[in-house]
Amino acid sequence: MPDDYGSAANAAVKQLLDAAKLEINDIVVVGCSTSEVAGKEIGTSPGVEIAAAILEGILPTLRENGLFLAAGCCEHLERALVIEKEALSIHGLIRVNAVPKPEAGGAFAAEAYKMFNEPVLVQAVMAGAGLDIGQTMIGMHLRPVVVPLRLDIKKIGEAPLLGARTRPRFVGGERAVYDKSLV
Repeated sequence: MPDDYGSAANAAVKQLLDAAKLEINDIVVVGCSTSEVAGKEIGTSPGVEIAAAILEGILPTLRENGLFLAAGCCEHLERALVIEKEALSIHGLIRVNAVPKPEAGGAFAAEAYKMFNEPVLVQAVMAGAGLDIGQTMIGMHLRPVVVPLRLDIKKIGEAPLLGARTRPRFVGGERAVYDKSLV
């Protein structure tokens, strides 16, 4: 079954990227409850194999597109995120000190920490797009304005899947003219 999770995650991230209009070095935030994927209550059954399969479905596609993955931790690590060290200076991120483990941070963040080249934790990001696997509440890590996406993939395992992209704010009022390519 983990192969199914990776395939579904890959299809979802590809559809997200098609809609998101991201640029090189942008951040994609992903929150994932492996417990929910397995059909259990969030935070009750960390699944390292599930996390690895989902990351294997997402990470290569993001890297091929020159994007950073920010892997969300659970509330035990204050919703910090695992990201590549290279992103710190590019995005002006604030590093925090913790190492996620399946029981404190979540299996998804712990596996991302193992799979990244130079993993660090940061307290927050302003991502251009994201996937929420299992109602992990990634919204605090998306830049304004968030636009929900209806993805073809509705679930990964038993976990509901939500996608989001962002767009620049509209400013100027009724006489303003907008760049439709940014909408």
